[in-house]
Amino acid sequence: MALHYGAMLRECIRHQSVARYVLESQHMKKFFDYIQLPNFDIAADAAATFKELLTRHKSTVADFLSKNYDWFFAEYNSKLLESSNYITRRQAVKLLGDILLDRSNSAVMTRYVSSRDNLRILMNLLRESSKSIQIEAFHVFKLFAANQNKPADIVSILVANRSKLLRLFADFKIDKEDEQFEADKAQVVREIAAMEPKDS
Repeated sequence: MALHYGAMLRECIRHQSVARYVLESQHMKKFFDYIQLPNFDIAADAAATFKELLTRHKSTVADFLSKNYDWFFAEYNSKLLESSNYITRRQAVKLLGDILLDRSNSAVMTRYVSSRDNLRILMNLLRESSKSIQIEAFHVFKLFAANQNKPADIVSILVANRSKLLRLFADFKIDKEDEQFEADKAQVVREIAAMEPKDS
């Protein structure tokens, strides 16, 4: 029954006005719990609806994330990115990359990559044993490295962890040849190697 409702809801949120209603309703907060339910089918269905809500209507999503940044990312980080469930973490870090790399969300992305708590979470995800989580985490981490206006505390964390990060990236390979990935990795390595501590 729940799966039929999920399919119907995804059909409805193709309409921007319905998507906005759901995003702005109290139901939005419940998705963080539904995604972690022990029933895999229901959790996967909730994750599919959650992704649709956060990626389909760009301007509505950008507006929602700007207005609800604090509670949304507090929940996203603690319940999804730091979940004990591997699938939840993998899907969450992939979706986070999709959200932050979308041009409509550039203001949200700038805010996200200026937080040292967010940086710590991403650095932990880079150390995961799962290659797929590592790669998705890298796509978000590179935004921290590329930020030309890094706050002093972000710089100091990156400088303090420089040797560990450079070692990690030296061994960081993906299964298939990917020139863009290699170029991004080389750029991140250059950024971190050249970084100087800021006077705070």
